[in-house]
Amino acid sequence: MSIAFLVTTLIAVATPGTGVVYTLSAGLSRGRRASVIAAVGCTLGIVPHMVATVTGLAALLHTSTLAFQALKYLGVAYLLYMAWATLRDKEVIAVVEEAASLPAAKVIVSGVLINILNPKLTIFFFAFLPQFVNAGEPGSILRMVELSAFFMMITFVVFTAYGVFAASVRDHVISRPQVMTWLRRIFAGSFVVLGAGLTFA
Repeated sequence: MSIAFLVTTLIAVATPGTGVVYTLSAGLSRGRRASVIAAVGCTLGIVPHMVATVTGLAALLHTSTLAFQALKYLGVAYLLYMAWATLRDKEVIAVVEEAASLPAAKVIVSGVLINILNPKLTIFFFAFLPQFVNAGEPGSILRMVELSAFFMMITFVVFTAYGVFAASVRDHVISRPQVMTWLRRIFAGSFVVLGAGLTFA
């Protein structure tokens, strides 16, 4: 595994995006357990990108403007929905004593959807990952799977670190209603900015 791939993976994962925002929100609102569950969901959301790349959908989206535009605007729509839901529902970031109060399945599904429609992942898997694999050589498919698995592992570790950190400071933040109001606005605004960036990409 090349140093270039390792560095690129760390940068791609650690750069704040939709998955990071979602995991931080889970950690602040429902604690450490919820943040880890959110990280699991975001990590599982990588699987469709990996499968699409390995099975050749990358080539289809590269040659089909319509397919790429459809995927892009679907992602924009979901990001705007997340912004609206964050502002509308005060329980998205609120004091919750038990992390289990929100079903783990719901947290995971949201995380999966966020990363399925994450443009950063689409770019990484559809355009960048194949550059580290020699398609003509035997075992190239297995090599892609290995690199994707490493990317998923790093995603889980980094996102969990983000979430656990957020959970560790929640007592200092959640007790202040005004701070919580602004946090909801910041998270919602982050989704809007990410959606706008995808729109004009």
